[in-house]
Parts: sequence; C-alpha cells; structure tokens
Amino acid sequence: MRIAHLSDIHFGGENAEAVAAATQCLAADHLDLVVVSGDLTRFGEKGEFASAAAWLKQLPEPRLVTPGNHDAPYLAWHDRLFTPFARYERAIGRARFQTHLSPGLAVYGVNTARGVQPRANWSKGQISEHQVEEALAWFAAAPAEALKIVVCHHPLTEMLGGPMTGKVWRGEAAAKAFAEAGVDLVLTGHIHAPFTWPYGYGDGKTYAAGAGTLSIRERGVPPGFNIIETDAAEMRVTALAWTGSKFESERVWSLSRR
Repeated sequence: MRIAHLSDIHFGGENAEAVAAATQCLAADHLDLVVVSGDLTRFGEKGEFASAAAWLKQLPEPRLVTPGNHDAPYLAWHDRLFTPFARYERAIGRARFQTHLSPGLAVYGVNTARGVQPRANWSKGQISEHQVEEALAWFAAAPAEALKIVVCHHPLTEMLGGPMTGKVWRGEAAAKAFAEAGVDLVLTGHIHAPFTWPYGYGDGKTYAAGAGTLSIRERGVPPGFNIIETDAAEMRVTALAWTGSKFESERVWSLSRR
C-alpha cells in the first residue's frame, strides 16, 4: 500500500515551484490514498481557499483532507467566532471529521483546530473526548485486518526538539486511547518538519508521523512531503525534501507493524 501525506500548503504563501513539482510527482505515482493534514491556506481567505480547491482537484483520488488552524479566517472576525470552518466546508469539504475505507485501509480524520479558545494562542490544538469516542467507534466497525490511520493537524504529543509546539488539549489522552485501540499511525502537520516516533502506550506499535510544509514558512527544514509504504511487516515513511529543482529522499523511517 502506498500513501502520500502532505500538509501546511498555506496557499497565499505557498512555495509555488515546490507545489507544482509535488503535484507532478503525485500525478505520476500509483497511490492508494492522498492525505492532506490541514493548513491549506495562510489566512483562511476566500481566494486562498479557491486556490487550494483548484489544487486538490489536480491530485489523484481518493483523497482525505482535514482542516488546520490557519483554515479558520484570521481577519473576518465574525466568521472566525461563529462559523470558523464555513469557508473551508464550502471550498474543500466536511470539517468536523472525514473517513476513508478501502480494502486493507481504514482512515479517520479529526479536526483538532478551533476558531477561538479560552487561551491566548488560538493556533494550538484541541481534541475532545467525544471526538476520540467517535473515531474509536468508527474503527471498531472497520475490518480488523485493515491498516488503521488517524489524521489530524496538530501532533497529539510534542516532537522533542521540534521547531514549534502543538500543545493539544487532551492530546496525550487521545494518543493513549488510539494506541490502546490498535491504531497504527497518527498523521499530522503543523510544525513544518517531518518526524516519526512511537507512542509510549499499548504495545508500542502505534506511531506518530508528521509531514513538512510546501509553503515559504520554512522552520529550518526544506519544503517537502511524505510517502508511506506499508506491507505486512512494516510501515516505511520517506520524507521527500525540495532541493530547489526536484524532490529527493531526505530520510526514511522503518516502523514495525503489530
């Protein structure tokens, strides 16, 4: 099985050459799923969403796309307060959750972004107990042998030494619940750097994996995206980095399956 994982395109501040090259790479690939884990726009502006929607139509199907914190309007305060993901839903699709089910693969997208929060930094993440329960109920009805993947924008646990934090409220509890339920991968973005690590819960075979950015908002890491290849024994996550003229493999992680 072969999955592409992209994140943090930030249309309005995208790296146009890297986006175009990534689009060509994906169009020429043989993919079972394309995942985009949020922050399609820079400020949640209507024109940015139009660009994001046009780009998504160029990507192979099937696709699963979940919103990020930048996909709530930054400047339209009424919309941000009362309908933070209305623009996203008009242009892209459902914001609250997303699902994909195909032979051997079960993927559930969770919205960890919020328009407003009772803390100063609204860019950080949240995941409610109800959201976790809904995801686990959906996985319980999926075929037991399927590769189980959660997609959300914010890393549920912090990347050690990462360029920024997610500080997801209830993130640790969600990571524990997903691990104990046998989820295989949790795919995220937000920090603009690729990574993998195992959650320290359950049997140790649930892994977090993050994709970088395709925007000009680099945080010490070149623009890029991930390719995930799986078989019965392992999941291989390859971080592809933009050199200015092409994508090259920057790092490969081999994650053993349960």
